[in-house]
Amino acid sequence: MQHLDPRHKSQLARLLARKTRKSIKEAEDGEPITAGMIYIGPPDEHLLVAQGRIQLSHSRLIRFSRPSIDMMFGSVAAIYGEHAIGIILSGSNRDGADGIAAIHGAGGITVAQDPTTAEYRIMPQAAIDTGCVDLIVPLEKMGSVLSRLFVEGRTRKWPETLR
Repeated sequence: MQHLDPRHKSQLARLLARKTRKSIKEAEDGEPITAGMIYIGPPDEHLLVAQGRIQLSHSRLIRFSRPSIDMMFGSVAAIYGEHAIGIILSGSNRDGADGIAAIHGAGGITVAQDPTTAEYRIMPQAAIDTGCVDLIVPLEKMGSVLSRLFVEGRTRKWPETLR
């Protein structure tokens, strides 16, 4: 998810494709969720998950945003619980903080970009301020930390090398 003016086409899929061999696509309403696929939320739509499918909604703005990361993380926490991972990167509002708390409360893993490495510190700092962030990671180490997290398994007893 990214907050983006709805008149601008997202470049996120193209940028991520440079860094991964995983499949990436813009999410479509009603499509089944496929393991290993990276879904990019379309501009100006809330993205939720329910019953193994993507749900897009053009409902009200949440914290001045559509899409709302809080709404997406809340739905992910409700469906996937301890299997969920929430990651908050640079951003200029508090969207995502409540969602991080929901994922953490459901037993999932939560990660925030180290605010000192963020172009906009407000979102990662708001997530950290909830007390529900398991890992605070500098942007330049995010890829390697997430890779190790998936390879070594998910646990709140972090190896020192992941801290």
